[in-house]
Amino acid sequence: MPGNPRASRGRLSLTSLIDVIFLLLLFFMLSSTFSKFGEVNLTVSGGAASPDFDDTPVVFARLDAGGVLINGRRAALADVSAAVDPFRRDGHARLLLSVSKDADAQGFVDVVHVLSALPNTRFAVLE
Repeated sequence: MPGNPRASRGRLSLTSLIDVIFLLLLFFMLSSTFSKFGEVNLTVSGGAASPDFDDTPVVFARLDAGGVLINGRRAALADVSAAVDPFRRDGHARLLLSVSKDADAQGFVDVVHVLSALPNTRFAVLE
């Protein structure tokens, strides 16, 4: 029957549909990011010393490619609090952080996170 619409219809090919779905999947996988970004809160100091911390001892920290040095002694990130404790006066300390050119950004973020969690400790990042 030439007038039958079913007889004139051919088979539907799904090859092009599968190709389009694969390309969309590939595009979304490559354009999305799977890492979680965090933020680090830094405050800017005016340079004037706080009266509460005038007699507080200064602890020098240095971040390089090998890790953190606290007053010249290498310390792991987990041990930074214990390394600062001997230098505290009345439970308080000021910490100056120097960052070398060979330190990476993730190491800096990790150190700032650890230092900001130290109790009764103020720290500043040196240029």
